[in-house]
Amino acid sequence: MARKTDVESPKGLDLVALSAWLGQANPDLLNLSRPLSASLITGGKSNLTYTVSDGTHEVIVRRPPLGHVLATAHDMSREYHVMDALAQSPVPVPAMYGLCEDPEVLGAPFYVMEKAEGTAFQRASELNELGPVRVRAISERLVDTLVTLHAVDYNHVGLSDFGRPEGYLERQVSRWRKQLEKSRSRELPGLDELANWLSNSVPSAAAGTIVHGDFRLDNALIDSNDQVSAVLDWEMSTLGDPLTDVALMLAYQQLALDTPDGEDAAVTDAPKAAGYLSIDEVTERYARLSGRDVSHLGFHLALAYFKLAVILEGIYLRFSQGQTLGSGFDKIGDGIFGLIEHGLNARTSS
Repeated sequence: MARKTDVESPKGLDLVALSAWLGQANPDLLNLSRPLSASLITGGKSNLTYTVSDGTHEVIVRRPPLGHVLATAHDMSREYHVMDALAQSPVPVPAMYGLCEDPEVLGAPFYVMEKAEGTAFQRASELNELGPVRVRAISERLVDTLVTLHAVDYNHVGLSDFGRPEGYLERQVSRWRKQLEKSRSRELPGLDELANWLSNSVPSAAAGTIVHGDFRLDNALIDSNDQVSAVLDWEMSTLGDPLTDVALMLAYQQLALDTPDGEDAAVTDAPKAAGYLSIDEVTERYARLSGRDVSHLGFHLALAYFKLAVILEGIYLRFSQGQTLGSGFDKIGDGIFGLIEHGLNARTSS
C-alpha cells in the first residue's frame, strides 16, 4: 500500500501521487511502505529528471518541463517505447519500468526507468581528470555507439511504425520552423534567412534508420571502464536520415569549441577536453565504421544549427518567464547568435 511521504516533494514531482500510482502500476519496484524521497537531476533544458528512492533502491522518473512546452518536443511515450524496443538490440539503454500517460497524476505524462550506472560528462573539466588517453577512448566509443544505433533494423525491434523515413528532411525543416514561431520572443537576425534556405535546399534523404535526435556525450552515461553504459534523452527520436544525428553531434562540438576558456558552454563543452576526437576525426570514424557517405554534410549541418537555435530559444523563453528549474540558464539566450552564424556558413559546404 502506498504511504504518504514524509519528505517534501521537489517541484514538478508529487511523491504522494507517484507512490499511489506505483502501487497500482508496479507495486514491487520500490518499498512503498517507506517514505519516498526525490532529487532533481536535470531541470529545464529538456525533460525534468528525478532520482526517486525508498531508502534502499533508486529509480529515475522523467516528465516534461514546466510551463511553455512545445507540443511534440517532450513526448514521454516516444522516449519510453524506443528505449523499451532497443532493449533487444546492442544499443545500451536503461530498463523501462512503467509509463503513465494520464496527466492527472503528476500534471503531465511521465515514465519510470532503471537508474543506470555511469557518468554523464557535460564539462571538459570533468573529462580532463581522466587524462587524454581515456578521453579519446570515450569519444571513440560515443561515435561507435551512434554507428551501432544506425545499424539497428527498426523492423526487427518493433519500431516500423515509429516514424516515416520518406520526406523526413522536409518535415524536419517544416517542424522546426513551426517550433520557432511558438518560441519566438525577440528579433533574431539571420534566423529567417537560414530557415528560408533550408526550405529551398532539401537534398535526397539517405536510407532511413532510427534517429536519436539529440546525440551527444552528456546524453549518454559512461561507466568505470569508459564504455557507454546507456544512451538517454530519446525525446526527439524517430525514423529518419542518420546524417542528421552526425551533423547535430558535430554542431554541439563546434558550439563547445566556440566557448571561450573559463566560460561555461550553453549546452556542453566536453569536446574541448584534451584527447577528445576532433571534428574531422569524428566524421572520419563515423564514415569508416558505418560505410556512409558524409562528404556533403552542409545541409545537415545547417539544419542542426537551426534546430539548436530553436531549442535554445525555447529554453530562453521559459527562462525569461521564470519557468525553468535549476541553474545555468542566464547565458542561454546569447548562445543563439553563434549558432545562426554557423548555420549560414554551412550553406557553402553543401
